[in-house]
Amino acid sequence: MSIANLTRSETAARSAAVTVRAYRVELDVTDAPDETEAGFLTTTTVEFDATATETWLDFLGLEVRSVIVNGQFVDVEYDGARIPLHGLRRSNTVVVSAVGRYSRSGEGLHRFRDPVDGATYLYTQYEPSDARRVFACFEQPDMKAPFTFSVTAPSGWEVASNRPAAIVEDDGDRQSVEFSPTLPISTYITAIVAGPYHRVESEWRRGDLDVPLGVLCRASLARYLDADTIFEVTRQGLDFFAENFDYPYPWGKYDQVFVPEYNLGAMENPGCVTFTEAYVFRGAATAAQYEGRANTILHEMAHMWFGDLVTMVWWDDLWLKESFADYMGALASAEATEWTDAWVAFANRRKAWAYSQDQLPTTHPIVADIVDLEAAKLNFDGITYAKGASVLKQLVAYVGRDAFFEGSRRYFRAHAFGNTTLGDLLSELSEASGRDLATWAHAWLRTTGMSTLTLERGAGGYEIVQTDPRPHRIAVGLYDFDDSGALVRRDRVELDLGNERTPVDLPEAPLRLLNDGDLTYAKVRLDAGSLDTVERSLDRVVDPLARGLIWSALWNATRDGELSPERYLAMAQVFAPSETNTALMAAVLANAGYAVAHYLPDAARDEWRGRWLESCRAALWDAQPGSGGQLAWARAVASAAAVDGRFAPQIRALLDGTGPAPDGLPLDPDLRWALWTALAATGHADAPDLAAELGRDDTASGRTAHLRALTARPLPEVKGEAWRAALEDPGLSNDQLDAVIGGFRAGERRDLIAPYDDAYFAAIRDVWATRSIEIARRIVLGLFPAADSLDAVDAWLTSNADAPGALRRLVIEQRDHLARDLRVRALGVNDV
Repeated sequence: MSIANLTRSETAARSAAVTVRAYRVELDVTDAPDETEAGFLTTTTVEFDATATETWLDFLGLEVRSVIVNGQFVDVEYDGARIPLHGLRRSNTVVVSAVGRYSRSGEGLHRFRDPVDGATYLYTQYEPSDARRVFACFEQPDMKAPFTFSVTAPSGWEVASNRPAAIVEDDGDRQSVEFSPTLPISTYITAIVAGPYHRVESEWRRGDLDVPLGVLCRASLARYLDADTIFEVTRQGLDFFAENFDYPYPWGKYDQVFVPEYNLGAMENPGCVTFTEAYVFRGAATAAQYEGRANTILHEMAHMWFGDLVTMVWWDDLWLKESFADYMGALASAEATEWTDAWVAFANRRKAWAYSQDQLPTTHPIVADIVDLEAAKLNFDGITYAKGASVLKQLVAYVGRDAFFEGSRRYFRAHAFGNTTLGDLLSELSEASGRDLATWAHAWLRTTGMSTLTLERGAGGYEIVQTDPRPHRIAVGLYDFDDSGALVRRDRVELDLGNERTPVDLPEAPLRLLNDGDLTYAKVRLDAGSLDTVERSLDRVVDPLARGLIWSALWNATRDGELSPERYLAMAQVFAPSETNTALMAAVLANAGYAVAHYLPDAARDEWRGRWLESCRAALWDAQPGSGGQLAWARAVASAAAVDGRFAPQIRALLDGTGPAPDGLPLDPDLRWALWTALAATGHADAPDLAAELGRDDTASGRTAHLRALTARPLPEVKGEAWRAALEDPGLSNDQLDAVIGGFRAGERRDLIAPYDDAYFAAIRDVWATRSIEIARRIVLGLFPAADSLDAVDAWLTSNADAPGALRRLVIEQRDHLARDLRVRALGVNDV
C-alpha cells in the first residue's frame, strides 16, 4: 500500500481514540509569486483529547521542521506521509511546523501564474484527502473541529477562507489575515484562496438572516464575469433551500470563486465554494451551458446542508452528500430558476453517466464498500452521483415530497455538525413517512446493476418485462398525433412493477413510452411500432422530457448492440437540427460522434466520418444566426473535422476571414482553437499557423489550447514528444497534461500512436507509484490504447494481479469500454 494511502479500519480506530477540539493553521504564502520557491511555511496547532498514548498526524509536504507535543520539542519522525505522536495525555496540544509544496496538479494548494498579467493565484482543493498537503491534520471526515486560519500574503491580494476575516494587519509589503473560527467541519472542506482576484459583492436576506455574497475570478477574466446572473441563481437557491430545509444557512457568508486549472466542476467548501473557471464564459455560450452552471451552483449549495452541516462518517456513505446534492441541484433548478426543464438534462445526460457506469464490471452499490482513500478517490462516479440522485427521485415519489423534506429537516436537526451513516438517514425518513424503508434501501442502495424494461405484446395483451427485477413505480405514456400533426400524450397509465413480467392494460397508440416522466431508474426499450413512429416523427414529440427519454432509449439500445449505430446516426442527422433543447442537442451530437469513432466497422467508419461532417456543416449553415443551436453545430463541425479534412480549405478561410461565414456565428477564441486543432490534426495547420493564433489569444486558455493543437499534428516526432512529456514531465500542470494527451489522441491516428501500446502497459504501474493519484488517473485513462483486440490488456491484468486495486479498477473499466466497442462493431452495419 502507498504510504499516502489511509484505510477505513485504521482511521476508524484513530477516531475512536482521538477527539479533536480545535485547529489553528498558519500559512505564509508571501513568496508565492516567486516560482523558484517550491514551498510555503505551514504551522498547525491542534488540540485534542486521547484515550491512547500514541497516534499520528497526516502530512504530505517537503519537510517537517519541528514537532512540539504538550510544550516539549520531540524528535521529528516523518516518513513522507505520517507524523507519529507518542506519550500522549488525556488532553493534548501539538504544534507542527513544516514546509508544504505548491501544487501544479490541482491537489492541495495550487499555484497558477496568469500569462496575461504575470499575476499569481492560489487556491486549495482537498477532497477527499489533500488537506494534508497544506497542513498537518487528522485527515478523515469524522474528526470534525473548529478551524482558525491565519494567512500571511502579499499586500494587495484578496485572501479568503471559509469565514470572514477577523484581523487584518498590513505593512504595505505583506498582510496577515486571521479569519474567524469556523463551526465544526471536516478537513476536506476547509479552504484558502489568495491572489489578486477580482471580487464583486452583494447580499441575500431572509428574515433576520443577512448573508454577504461574493463572486471572484482572476483579474484578466473580470470583463467576462456575469456576476449579476450568478447572484440571481444564488439568491433563488438560498430562498429554495431556506424554505424547504427549514434550517438557517449556518456558514455566515457565501463566496463563490472561479479558479484556474481546476480538477472538478466545483467544491462545496462552506462559505467559500470553488468552481472551474470554465463557467466564466469567454465567448458565446449555449442555454445548456448556462443551465449546467446554474445546476452546479445549486448542487454545491445543497451541500451546505447535505455534506457540510451533516457529514458521512467515512467514504462508504459518500452518497449521503453527492446523491442528495445531484438530486437537489436538478430539483431547485426546475422549481426555483428559469431552467424549468432541468429534469430533461438530468434524464438524458446525468442518467446516461449512471447507466454507463452501472454496466461496468467494477460497478458498486450506491452505499459502497470503500476500504481506503484510493478507492474513495475513484468513487466520485456515475453511481454515487447520478444513480443515487435517480434513486432519490424515485424515493421522493415513493414516500411523498412532504415526508421526504420533513425527514430531511429531522436529519439536519438531529445530526447538525456531526457525522452519519445510512441508518441515521433512513431512521428519520421512516419516521417522517411512516414507511419501513429497509426493503427499499436493500433493493436500491445495496445492489448493483439496473433493470431493462421492454413492452411485449402477447395473446392476452401487453406485458412489461424487466430484467434483474426490482420494485418500480413507473408510468407508460401513450402518444398520438393531434390535429396539427404534433405527437402529444393523450393518456398515461401508472403502475408498480416488481416481477419479471407485469400485465398492463394499454390502448393502442403510435408511441408507447415506458418510464414516461422519468419516475424510476431503468433502461427502457422502444417496442417495434413505437420505434417506427420515432424514426419518422421524433421531431413532432412536443414534450422535451419525452424527447429526452426517447433519445436515451435509442442511445442505450445502440450501446447495447440492439440498435444499429447507423440507424441511430441517421436519426441524429434528421432530427438533431430541429432539436430546440440545447442540452438534448449537445448530448445527441456527442453521442453521434462517439458512435462514428467507436461503434462502426472500419469501412463504415470511414464513410460516416465524411457523412457526419457534411451533416454538421449543413446544419451549421442552416441554423438560426446567433442561436445556441448554431454554436452547438459549429462545435460539432470542429470535432468532426478533426478526423476528416475534406473541408479544411473552407475552415481555414473562415478563420482568416477570406471565406464566407455563417451569419451571426461568434468566432470566439474557444471556437477558433477548436477549428485550428481540427486543421492541425488533419495536417492542414503547422506550427507557424498555431503561433499566429496564439498571438491573438495569449491567455492561459489560449496557451493550453495551443499546446493541444501543436500536439495534434500528425507527425511521428510530434507524437513521440507528446508521449515523453505525458509520462516524464512532472512540470506539466493538470490542464497541460490533458492538452498533451488530447493532442496525442486527436485525429484518431492509430497508425501513429499504436506503436506506444506496449509502452503504455509497461509504464502504468510506475506512473501509479510515482505520480499523484489525480495525475496518474489522467495518464492511465487518457493514454489507454484504442486497440483492435483485448489481448494486451488481458495480458497485463493477468500478470499484474498484485497491482493496486484502484489502478486495476481503471484498467478493467477501460477494458470493458473497449470490449463493448469491439462487440458492437462486430455486429456489422445491418439494422439490428
